[in-house]
Amino acid sequence: MWAKLAYTAFMAVLVPFYWYNYGPTNFLYFCDVALFLTLVGMWTESPLLIGMPAVGILLPQALWVVDFVSNLLGAPMTGLTDYMFNEANPLFNRSLSLFHGWLPFWLLWLVLRVGYDRRSFAMWVGTAWLLITVCYAFMPPPPLNPDDPNTPVNINYVYGFDDNAAQTWMPELVWVGVWMALQPLVLVGPTHVLLRRFVRAANATT
Repeated sequence: MWAKLAYTAFMAVLVPFYWYNYGPTNFLYFCDVALFLTLVGMWTESPLLIGMPAVGILLPQALWVVDFVSNLLGAPMTGLTDYMFNEANPLFNRSLSLFHGWLPFWLLWLVLRVGYDRRSFAMWVGTAWLLITVCYAFMPPPPLNPDDPNTPVNINYVYGFDDNAAQTWMPELVWVGVWMALQPLVLVGPTHVLLRRFVRAANATT
């Protein structure tokens, strides 16, 4: 119960703040969807709803953690967390964004407690594909609008990894197809294999 209440309190702060500052489209990001799945999963004690964000974001958020630590040590790697060290970004905003660092460990703790539902892999991949499709079809491409810099663009990297300009390596739709293929093959699949190997199945007895 303490974990449920603490997590709910965090979400009660983050959601209205993000909605006001960044707008509702901000919640289309994979990591934000993971936050909501985790909230519902904790209160319903659903291994599937906990397993989906666990298998979906453990690997990408681990990269965030590594880049953040490297920035702390003065040796930035990918630029993924440079915004966390930008003093023009208010400290409160950056403190909320720290969830990228602790959420993967939180999810790992949860999935170890409730077990891993093997359906999580397919359910998360389907969710990711839906989000990619929606973001490419309806959300704004890069660059940021200077008149409204807080409105998210290039949500879930559907135009490449740079929010300042769309990728030019390949046609847009080819990139979207490649990005969708990378979800099960590179970003989610390895985590699924590890969770299957080292975490008991959700319906197994302890």
